[in-house]
Amino acid sequence: MTTALTAEEWADALELYQYSYASVAVVRREHAEWWLDAAAVMFRRASDPRGWLSLDPDEDEPERREDPLFPFTQAPRTLAEAARFRSRVRELPRSSVPSLLVLLGVPGLDVTRAPDFDGDRPGMERRARLLLSRFTDGTRFYSNVGWEGDQPDFYEQPVRQTYPFSRYGWDAGLIAVNDSELALLWHFDPT
Repeated sequence: MTTALTAEEWADALELYQYSYASVAVVRREHAEWWLDAAAVMFRRASDPRGWLSLDPDEDEPERREDPLFPFTQAPRTLAEAARFRSRVRELPRSSVPSLLVLLGVPGLDVTRAPDFDGDRPGMERRARLLLSRFTDGTRFYSNVGWEGDQPDFYEQPVRQTYPFSRYGWDAGLIAVNDSELALLWHFDPT
């Protein structure tokens, strides 16, 4: 089910998002239709099955008290709604996931505009590899980010298009799905 990743390494890896408005959560797979598990993350109805750290920048915000879905605007509640959500993401090959994980930690989602990216890159990539190591072979990855080619490198193709799931006009994320867990790693841009 898992690699030798530890809770401490996972927490260290989440430091990748210390300068971003990002949410990261993992839940146990409970449904054959994984979008219903993603909805549990969006509504914050489930917690990490290992008890590991999650990131929720809106946890104590007034908007959350008024709307538990905040900052997401909607989440699928039925199989029919899940089909509609499925059309808003594309499957991403595992080889492209590390560069997307790093990109989600870069303000503006463009490494060419990130100050000292070349200096920060090794540490960011180490953390991205740690995050990825939680998700064994056979995990499928999906994103709402537009890209070109079969094996996109997100350092070379900055995000210019997304299919938003939040109240903001701009958000980008990654969904990791395997037989036992589902993770949502999401970057929001409230500007």
